[in-house]
Amino acid sequence: MGIPLKITAKDLSDYLAVMSKAVFQAGLSWKAIDSRWVDFEEAFEKFVPEKVSRFNEEKIEKLLDNGKLLKTEGKIRATIKNAGTLIHLDTKYDGFKKYLKSFPSYEHLAKDLCKNFAQVGPLSAYYFLFRVGEPVPEFTGWVKTIKGDHPRMKEMVELAQSKAPTDKQGDALNRLRS
Repeated sequence: MGIPLKITAKDLSDYLAVMSKAVFQAGLSWKAIDSRWVDFEEAFEKFVPEKVSRFNEEKIEKLLDNGKLLKTEGKIRATIKNAGTLIHLDTKYDGFKKYLKSFPSYEHLAKDLCKNFAQVGPLSAYYFLFRVGEPVPEFTGWVKTIKGDHPRMKEMVELAQSKAPTDKQGDALNRLRS
């Protein structure tokens, strides 16, 4: 496992893929999803929102029967709903990137993501925004504000810190963001 790489989103498919990865990783090891991500991309038609948003019950059943995927019905339905939400916000704001930039702070944006997107909580919102290159708070301080134990996120931070032992703050993750 490593620090998730940032992407430069070329279109809505990139945003939906990153968000869906966050949703499907919840409660599972990152490696479990990473090792099968090509299968997810194929099953979800490269995460093209216009296609995914039209998935019907028959398609959902096929996804549930697909032995290559680690899935739950809720996560599949969330991905379909999130595809529609992406399209809606892209239209409403004349671009999804403009939607992301329309909030005065990370906190406001993260709260709106959690409100509008299915199965996206604070950790998924942080992961999503980090991956798509949006400003996020310094992780080691931010994670202390989130209730519960987050072993995979802790593992990621520890890995980042071990790669930069001379960093005064010990936060290589923050350094890698810039």
